[in-house]
Amino acid sequence: MPRTPSAPALKKPARAATRRPRLRIDLALQGGGSHGAFTWGVLDRLLEDERLEIAGVSGTSAGAMNAVALAAGLMDDGREGARAALRRFWTRVSDASPFSQLHESPLGALFGPDSPWLKPWIAPLQQAAQYMGSQLSPYQLNPLNLNPLRDILADTVDFEAVRACDRTQLFIAATRVSTGELRIFRQGELTADMVLASACLPLLFQAVEIDGEGYWDGGYAGNPALLPLIAETDADDLLLVQINPSRRDTLPTSAEDILDRASEVTFNASLIKELRTIGLIKEVLADAGRPDGAYRRPLFRRIDDLRLHRLDAGAGLSQFGASSKTQTNRAFLQQLHDIGRQAADTWLAEHSQHLGQRSTFTLPTELMA
Repeated sequence: MPRTPSAPALKKPARAATRRPRLRIDLALQGGGSHGAFTWGVLDRLLEDERLEIAGVSGTSAGAMNAVALAAGLMDDGREGARAALRRFWTRVSDASPFSQLHESPLGALFGPDSPWLKPWIAPLQQAAQYMGSQLSPYQLNPLNLNPLRDILADTVDFEAVRACDRTQLFIAATRVSTGELRIFRQGELTADMVLASACLPLLFQAVEIDGEGYWDGGYAGNPALLPLIAETDADDLLLVQINPSRRDTLPTSAEDILDRASEVTFNASLIKELRTIGLIKEVLADAGRPDGAYRRPLFRRIDDLRLHRLDAGAGLSQFGASSKTQTNRAFLQQLHDIGRQAADTWLAEHSQHLGQRSTFTLPTELMA
């Protein structure tokens, strides 16, 4: 009896590849001079994590520099382009250091900034420079208004690409000199001058004029500004990358240490105030049962949904005083980068599972301590 041919086995339809949706996060990048290289390291590590998608970046001073380099790089070649752009920017910063070539040469051990022959003279020279800076303004010391950061930005950041970037949103903070108020420069209008305004320390550089208005460092009014991210992006997770220590347990007693801590307090004040405001709003909404009247305000709804996270330098940067924020030799910047990468790696290992789920940073809510 002939065998009936069996019906061909039905092929199971191929299972569609399941891609885990990316976690959209906002980044708020604090300023802090050359300590911004710590944030470079943080970004370098975050960009490696393909689970994350950066919805928006708010940056002040060095944080603004990192933000525009990131955006230009994203447009050039995605994540790898952003990592390359950040390295290119900070390498150019180190190349502009007056000790750069000397530090890398054999003579650096004898005559570089870490030389045992020069170390006894460094503190007196810094004190002399501080005294001159307190007596003479940059309008007298630097009448030509020379700013090495202008050339560095021109060499490393394509601002047309920044303005056209559709991979993230940028918010750059500066302080309006006439009123002391915060000014946010948004992505579509960004120029090198706006970034320089965000990093304009008034005892080092002349105010940056934009549309007839003078601007100083954004750290005085928003370091960094958080509300633009909350109000204008669709991400509910916000990661604050904080450079300036919130707390130091040793009471400063020397003139240098007092000035260092006063600088840290000054450039943290606006951040603490904004965090406290956000915390109070969230607390009031929770206590009131999320009233409809409050929810008619879109910003309140966004704050209620906010999940906040913080990645700070901790002991990694607290070993360096505020005066080291002007140190830009390559070895130091690379050291800061490596500390930042390690801090981000540790943070991701401990907290990435909470993204999209809950806050990992407790907001301050008390009006008075």
